[in-house]
Amino acid sequence: MARKKKQCYSGIGGQAVLEGIMMKNNENYAVAVRKPDGEIEVELENYQGLLHGNKIKELPFIRGIFNFVDSLILGTRCLNFSASFYEEEEEVSVKDSKISKETADKLMNTIVMIIAIALAVGIFIVLPYYISSLLDGFIRNRSLMLIIEGLIRILIFILYVGGISLMKDIRRLYQYHGAEHKCINCIERGKPLTVKNVMRSSRLHKRCGTSFIFFVLIVSIIISFFIVVENPVQKVCLRILMMPLVAGISYELIRLAGRSDNVLIGLLSVPGMAIQRMTTKEPDESMVEVAIAAVEAVFDWKTYLKDNFGYEPEESSWEEDV
Repeated sequence: MARKKKQCYSGIGGQAVLEGIMMKNNENYAVAVRKPDGEIEVELENYQGLLHGNKIKELPFIRGIFNFVDSLILGTRCLNFSASFYEEEEEVSVKDSKISKETADKLMNTIVMIIAIALAVGIFIVLPYYISSLLDGFIRNRSLMLIIEGLIRILIFILYVGGISLMKDIRRLYQYHGAEHKCINCIERGKPLTVKNVMRSSRLHKRCGTSFIFFVLIVSIIISFFIVVENPVQKVCLRILMMPLVAGISYELIRLAGRSDNVLIGLLSVPGMAIQRMTTKEPDESMVEVAIAAVEAVFDWKTYLKDNFGYEPEESSWEEDV
C-alpha cells in the first residue's frame, strides 16, 4: 500500500534510565527495565506535575520552567525505579531509629539534587566566567568577552559529555537513549513499531534534551548581553537568576523545532543534533525491545498510524521492510 512520506508529531517523549527507558504521553508514563534475570518489567504510572490544572503552566515561556522542573522530578523518580532492580534492599538507621527505605530515598534524592545543581552552577556558570575573566587584561571589548565566555561554556559541556561517555555504564545509558529516539522516529515517520523498523530508524531527534541544553547555552549568551553590571559577584548572581528565563525561551525553541520543518529552525537545531551523536549510541535489539515495551504501555501507535498516515498495519506484515 502506498504511504505518505512525511513526519508527524506524536507528542510522546522519554528518557533513558538504568537498563531501561521511560516514555511519557501526556500525564501517563511508563518505565520499562530489563531486570537482571533478563525479563522486562514495566511500570505504568500517572504524573500530573507541579500546579496541575493551573493556567499559568500553559503560558508561553512560563510553561518551559515548569516543564523543566517536572522533568527533573519525574526523571529522578524513574531512575530510582530502575535502580531498585540492581541494589540490595536495606534499612537506614538514623540516631538508632529506623526509617523506611522510601523516606531515606527521598532524603538522599533531595541531597543529591542540591549537590548536582550546585555543581552545575559551578561548572557551567561560575567556571566559564572565571576563565574568561583571565582575559580581561588583553580584551577590552565587552561583547567579545561575553561571546568568549559562552564559547567556553559550550566547550566545557562538550568535554563533559564526551568524558563521561567513556564510562561503561554511561555508554549503555547512551545506547538506551538511542533506542528511545529510534522508537519515536520510527512511529513519527509512519512505520510500524517493530524491532526491525526501529533499528533502521535514526537515533537523532530534534526534541531531545541534549538539543534543549544546547539551546540553553546559546540563549544564555544572548541574555548575558542585557546584564550590565561591573561587580563580579553581581554578574554571576544575575546569570543564575536569569536561568528560569533562559529555560523558558529554550523550551519554546525546542518545542517549535519538534513541530516545524522551518529551514531556520532546522539550522538552529543542527549543533544540538550534532552533540546528540555523543549522547546517543546505537542500541542492540534487546534494548530496542525494552523501548518498544515502554512506548506500547502509554501510546497506541497503531491508531496513530491509521489517523496520521492513512493505513492500519496488518499483524502478519509488521516485520516487513517498510
